[in-house]
Amino acid sequence: MLSGAIEVFDFDELGRRYVLTTHRERQFTGEMNFFNHREILVSACAIADARVVRIRREQFQKFMAAEPDIAEIVMRAYILRRVGFIRHGLAGALLIGRDHDPDVLRMQRFMTRNGYPHRVVVAEGSAESAKLIDSFGLQAGHLPAVILPGHEPLHNPDTEALADALGLTETLDESVTYDVIVVGAGPAGLAAAVYAASEGLSTLVLESTAPGGQAGTSSKIENYLGFPTGISGQALAGRAQAQAQKFGARLAVARTAVSLDCASHPYRVGLGSGQSMQTCCVVVATGARYRKLDLPDYARFEGSGIHYAATAMEAQLCTDEEVAVIGGGNSAGQAAVYLSRFAKHVRVVIRGASLSATMSDYLVQRIESSPRISVHSETEVAALEGAAWLERVTFVDNKTEQRETRRISNVFLMIGADPNTAWLCGCLPLDSNGFVRTGSDEEGKVLASPYATTLPGIFAVGDVRSGSVKRIASGVGEGSIVVQAIHRFLHPGVA
Repeated sequence: MLSGAIEVFDFDELGRRYVLTTHRERQFTGEMNFFNHREILVSACAIADARVVRIRREQFQKFMAAEPDIAEIVMRAYILRRVGFIRHGLAGALLIGRDHDPDVLRMQRFMTRNGYPHRVVVAEGSAESAKLIDSFGLQAGHLPAVILPGHEPLHNPDTEALADALGLTETLDESVTYDVIVVGAGPAGLAAAVYAASEGLSTLVLESTAPGGQAGTSSKIENYLGFPTGISGQALAGRAQAQAQKFGARLAVARTAVSLDCASHPYRVGLGSGQSMQTCCVVVATGARYRKLDLPDYARFEGSGIHYAATAMEAQLCTDEEVAVIGGGNSAGQAAVYLSRFAKHVRVVIRGASLSATMSDYLVQRIESSPRISVHSETEVAALEGAAWLERVTFVDNKTEQRETRRISNVFLMIGADPNTAWLCGCLPLDSNGFVRTGSDEEGKVLASPYATTLPGIFAVGDVRSGSVKRIASGVGEGSIVVQAIHRFLHPGVA
């Protein structure tokens, strides 16, 4: 702003205009969407005789690269503006649904993990919800519904349709050949995207759910270098995503890779949407899928009592209740410590004799010193019960074979994961556990990179790679190092 003023405004669910802020001389407009090709969240108009310096979106990244001191201020402001939207539930979506509805939790979790501002209204028990439902002509069969200003209500959209409606997915051009497609936006994939894009490679990241992968669901990571007070997985992933987009990487959310055509080069990555994207190099960073319990009614309680993450959203469901955390790794320990701040009591259930064999010592000490956490060793879940949602859990002590049923409505399952490699369609050799083999071929010949596969130009990093260390820091390291091998493949003979 050179002079005058600009109002930034939005419309509420009933179409009423409200002002979020007013920018005046020496201030600047904009928000995180300026770093990508997503839809803008708010509108703006001049309310006085305004004079401005206008920087178009296509010029914005050049400006940010050329003026690092200004870029630091702009980046910090944009992040804080998005945080403000999320904290106050402004400039986003309204989600109306019934309490304990798994589809409500699915959509709420998706928007939360993708940093999209939203507000949840329970469909029963308030005059506000009745007024909103009536104003949009919603019937019982229409719930849950997502309301976006200026749009027709969305009736229980699937995740891909929701992402499209929210403008989270960028438009993809199938005629473009990228230098590198990174499949998976966990720590390893995001690191590969940051380094590839910052070194001038055209980079596309495909992510089925949200940036961060399994690490993005961690309530607090305390042993990651440079964060002595800890950082949540979602915050770490959000910063990495912004960093990648700052350098020009494109991120397609809710676009799942379902196939790899490796018969010819350039390679083609098939998406669940039916599209097929072309690339010179592929970085496989799809990590792993959560393991599940083989129990009757397990699938029925997924999303309505069974969770795979312990974030602020899930913690709200556990206030003053007894909960169970199944698993003995660091993720389970972090979840137990975090949930103990909200729940009446947390029961950590492990099949082993103690936590010390599988969990970092600092977490073991916190769990053992907490009066609100109990450890049940050599114990397993034997049964799940409930009507519309989970209500009771039965445990069995493997030493005594004694069974105990407790009133527990929320179980956090953290018993490891299986490699997410089915989409590779047999293109790459896997080890006996299904992880991608790298660094050498089937005859033991050493390849050009520890992260190279037997197909030139295809690399694997992070948890999906055979022999990898299942830690965030090591995944970030692998993602950053692999870009050197990508350069060597794209530009052979260049040092």
